Amino acid sequence: MALFKRKSQIDDDLGFGTQPVSANQRLMNADGSSNVRLTGLPIFRSADTYNWLISMSWRKFLFIILIAYLIVNTLFATLYVSIGIEHLKGADGISPRDHFFDAFFFSAQTISTVGYGHISPDGFATSCLAAFESMLGLLAFALATGLLYGRFSRPTAKVVYSPNMVIAPYKEIKGLMFRLANLRNNQLIEIEVQVVMSYNELIDGKKIRRFYPLDLERAKIGLLTLSWTVVHPIDEHSPIFEKTAEELADAEVEILVLLKAFDDTFSQTVHTRTSYRDEDIIHNAKFSSIFSRDNNGRTILDLSRIGSTEMIAAS
Repeated sequence: MALFKRKSQIDDDLGFGTQPVSANQRLMNADGSSNVRLTGLPIFRSADTYNWLISMSWRKFLFIILIAYLIVNTLFATLYVSIGIEHLKGADGISPRDHFFDAFFFSAQTISTVGYGHISPDGFATSCLAAFESMLGLLAFALATGLLYGRFSRPTAKVVYSPNMVIAPYKEIKGLMFRLANLRNNQLIEIEVQVVMSYNELIDGKKIRRFYPLDLERAKIGLLTLSWTVVHPIDEHSPIFEKTAEELADAEVEILVLLKAFDDTFSQTVHTRTSYRDEDIIHNAKFSSIFSRDNNGRTILDLSRIGSTEMIAAS
């Protein structure tokens, strides 16, 4: 399938190379991450631990912190009980279960340096263990504080994309379109978007992956206050000019979207990415309006309908 209209440039592939995709796999996931599975790596990679803890979801991060806290206190409680519960003054429990929980809550007080004083260590071994746990607690809470600060202070773009692209009438021709908007109340300025089409092509009996930067109606806007419908005019210079949905599917087309903006709150440049497969392109459709007015004439932008579309008659 000869979609290319010009000679391929060396930097068109965005670093993905020319290896063809199979089974309609993505090069880039919808969340912007690369769809690449790494093997041959060591089990524990200290260099990735910080990045992993910073970039994971808040729910997973808090769950890991809670589990680590419980595991550490359980471990130290077991050690205190092993040394002898009689070496914890004030531990008045009678049953083994009571002894364990006395040691557990003593550990929780020691690791956080609270030290209510009801239970205290007695004996050299217990005192050494309590001192070590106290030092470990200071380091652990300093690390947790740094991670929390890093997560809060890391500049990220919260841009929502329409789940589908549409091919809709555009001026006297058609256009390939997708819609995006800023989910936050902050200001994104100097927004630039790059759209690259990727597809498989058979060259001399060998299937390779091609990349084609798509020309846009507008590739840059000054301020993203409302939504932005990004349009690629499908004229005679477009690689998908007069191409059917079946032809796009046969070539396993994927549209890669890369957005760059300046965050006015953090005063830093932020990036976001997404991709669309051929099956995400709706032919003969258009985006529904997501604007309305309140009683005072103020503009209302309904972001829950960012992906709303309407079918239109084929021309």
